[in-house]
Amino acid sequence: MISEISFDDFLKVDIRIGTIIEVNDFPKARKPAYQLKIDFGELGIKKSSAQITDLYTKEDLVDRQVSAIVNFKPRQIANFMSECLVLGIYNEEKQVVLLQAKTPIKNGEQVR
Repeated sequence: MISEISFDDFLKVDIRIGTIIEVNDFPKARKPAYQLKIDFGELGIKKSSAQITDLYTKEDLVDRQVSAIVNFKPRQIANFMSECLVLGIYNEEKQVVLLQAKTPIKNGEQVR
């Protein structure tokens, strides 16, 4: 069953478009992950831990635009502070597929 939320609840979630500018291995993560630095334009650069190693290499990710929630509280993951949540969906093989726009979008634009 899906839990309903109000439109006001949805408006509290700040989803923005950003471009990945740096990708590093994250050997201290419990599950395979990368450490990402993402440029959100006027919002600045934010860091994220992302379990996306199954389908994406570090080289694939640099300069790729992604959607992310930018107003979560920062979260400590091992020795890394994750400042945003990159959005994706599990495919049939339980691998994370990133959500992204088909055409380039200005960094920092808000999903509405």
